[in-house]
Amino acid sequence: MINSLKAALAIGTAAATLHCAAFAQQGPTIRVSISDEAAGDPIEPEVYGHFAEHLGRGIYGGIWVGEDSEIPNTNGYRNDVLAALEDLEVPVLRWPGGCFADEYNWRDGIGPREERPVRINTHWGWVTDDNAFGTHEFLNFAERIGADAYVAGNMGSGSPREMSRWIEYMTSDEDTTLTRERAENGREEPWDVPYFGVGNESWGCGGHMTPEYSAELHNRYATFVDTPPGMDMTRVATGANVDDYNFTEVLMRDVKPWLMDAVSLHYYTFPGSWENKGAATGFDEAAWASTLKNSLRMDDLITEHVARMDEYDPEGRVALYVDEWGTWYDSEEGSTPGFLYQQNSIRDALVAGLTLNIFHRHTDRVKMANIAQMVNVLQASILTDGPDMILTPTYHSLMMYKPFKGATPLEVEFDSPNVEIGETSMPHVDVSAARQEDGTVVLSMVNLSPDEPARIRTGLRGSVATGQLLTADEIDAHNTFEAPERVVPTDFTGEETRSGLRFELPPRSLAVVTVDTE
Repeated sequence: MINSLKAALAIGTAAATLHCAAFAQQGPTIRVSISDEAAGDPIEPEVYGHFAEHLGRGIYGGIWVGEDSEIPNTNGYRNDVLAALEDLEVPVLRWPGGCFADEYNWRDGIGPREERPVRINTHWGWVTDDNAFGTHEFLNFAERIGADAYVAGNMGSGSPREMSRWIEYMTSDEDTTLTRERAENGREEPWDVPYFGVGNESWGCGGHMTPEYSAELHNRYATFVDTPPGMDMTRVATGANVDDYNFTEVLMRDVKPWLMDAVSLHYYTFPGSWENKGAATGFDEAAWASTLKNSLRMDDLITEHVARMDEYDPEGRVALYVDEWGTWYDSEEGSTPGFLYQQNSIRDALVAGLTLNIFHRHTDRVKMANIAQMVNVLQASILTDGPDMILTPTYHSLMMYKPFKGATPLEVEFDSPNVEIGETSMPHVDVSAARQEDGTVVLSMVNLSPDEPARIRTGLRGSVATGQLLTADEIDAHNTFEAPERVVPTDFTGEETRSGLRFELPPRSLAVVTVDTE
């Protein structure tokens, strides 16, 4: 965090210098046409959801340190992380996995902590988990930060009865043995659990199932996902991996319609191969380009999966939840294998912006998305090291996009030239726009070029166009515990011209502005 006004002024001056220097170069002029017509349903706030798995230091040391920790905390939750997440206004949080969900027995995580069993986390590092963070800790945490709870149930190694009992424990207000046990453990009132995942990645770590068998099991398990009268719970089927369109088609065909409200999709972005994903920092322009180009693939994936959904559900009743997305690189040198700890650079912030823009184009089906993951794992918003905490460029990008929550996407047309880097060709810029309830237009602009600016000309007319710009001096610039403010947003505005507002985007940048249109 910035500790003095002097430091803040120095950072702002450096960013302004960088911005001006960029336009000593010549970049393309891109004309953007923004229609008054809606391009789809309003953008659900849940599209900006998060994911927190029992993985590495995501929970332990990231969110939870325990009441006896010397790290300042409230009831065991880190105060600095709590404050950062409250500011971010996380709409929904998915837990406990991920792969971890299908080896998790919820009863291990209730009751006095000193009496909870210690289990091996076989998926992530083969380390022990003392179950100090369980059902009460998660649901109370979600309430504390204002997020809806999205609980992933165990379809891979658990039973329908186990899943049913967990739901009763969490949500019932009847006088039963389980609700009495919940009260004894510190919670008399039931929690609201609006979303429940029936398994996770059944095609892989959740059981290596065929789509037909996964659909059959979903029908069986979802039958016993019972909630109290009057409580709505969205039942989410474990869906496809990347471009396995057949998996989606089989689910839509074979799952009983009344047992599935949403289907999931998982897609991770990396510059290399699954076996050699590439580095989070220290990469070259070729890795920059392949990462951003691969993030744009999300648009085609959603389009193709939705086409299968439309075939069996033309009314659009079943939602698509992209409940795991983000960048995945090789783990940082010196970190524990299996903890998936990686740095987070300006490149990741641009991946976030591009991905969110894509979600804005598919609001008729995409009703939730969950970036992986919240703290210290994969594309994290927050990194911690003992008592220290930093906010990543991804955190700042999500903060910048907050005005889009609940806004209605608008039709946007633009003809961007391509950036050519080696064998990779990708658009120079990407743009998204939406209208808030008060008529204000929100505009996001991403410059994918690592070294060339862009001038955005719009037909928008307004007396006020204010927002923030996120850019950096190098393509792998990132925040560290020694330099936590290297990549931070700066104020950004447009220039009024007779033909409309004009915006100057420096290279490797993301901008979000709100415009009070005439």
